[in-house]
Amino acid sequence: MAIERVGFVGLGIMGAPMAANLLKAGFQVTVWNRTPARMTPLLELGAIPAASPAEVASATQVSISCVTNSPDVEAVALGPAGIAEGAAPGHVYIDCSTIAPETARDVARRLHERGVTMLDAPVSGGDVGATAGTLAIMVGGESPVFDACLPVLQAMGKTIIHVGPSGAGQAVKLCNQVAGGLNLLAMAEAIALARAAGVDPARMIEVVSAGAAGSWMLSNLAPRAIRGDFAPGFMVDLMQKDLRLVLDEAARSHTPLPGSALVNQLFQVVQAQGRGADGTQAIVDAVRWLAARPGS
Repeated sequence: MAIERVGFVGLGIMGAPMAANLLKAGFQVTVWNRTPARMTPLLELGAIPAASPAEVASATQVSISCVTNSPDVEAVALGPAGIAEGAAPGHVYIDCSTIAPETARDVARRLHERGVTMLDAPVSGGDVGATAGTLAIMVGGESPVFDACLPVLQAMGKTIIHVGPSGAGQAVKLCNQVAGGLNLLAMAEAIALARAAGVDPARMIEVVSAGAAGSWMLSNLAPRAIRGDFAPGFMVDLMQKDLRLVLDEAARSHTPLPGSALVNQLFQVVQAQGRGADGTQAIVDAVRWLAARPGS
């Protein structure tokens, strides 16, 4: 059966443009957000408002959430007036948040008992990718459900990969955050060294980004950082949440991740300065403070 009616819960920096892209793709989209004012721009684009996640589910074939953490997903999916209360048998719930793999598996199991199938489908690409519809989406769950929902996912992302059973999407997202965090640190150290050597960091970024050391972080976030633009595409506080999930998962499997632990500590420096709502490019200041050079 073709999917025509899609719901979206959580209209933050990522969720709002993702929902907008579903509308642009021609889906009928029903939305809900804990802060109702955030629904207004989507309603102006043609979205339908709902009073709860349950109402979103009752009006749609597939519901999607993009919220902050594991407890939020549990509340949206299984809490009072949650997805499970409004979903008819056969409904599919897609969670695009970043949460613990074990939480994703548990929520999927509990929803299955109520006739609802779940895909854990965390995303990568930041606000830029969410707006452009070019997100990378890593999906855990049953293959036939993934295949059926692929047109929905394609409205929001460009690289969409089924990576395994329930929880696998979240495990891959944690791997993504390991690589992303270390790329942020590499970016910050390169900028620090350029400044210390008296080199214009903008020129350094221009040439290094074009070579073997180039990265998304260097191309997209480094220019913001050297301009002093710390507006969040992805907030430090959210990255720290993800890194805690990374380190918890690593502890369970006795996997040493010394680089990720260091990035976590550097972001704690940023948070200690009251800048947890800044974008992750703020790590450049943590490295700069370590150098303690006046005017650097």
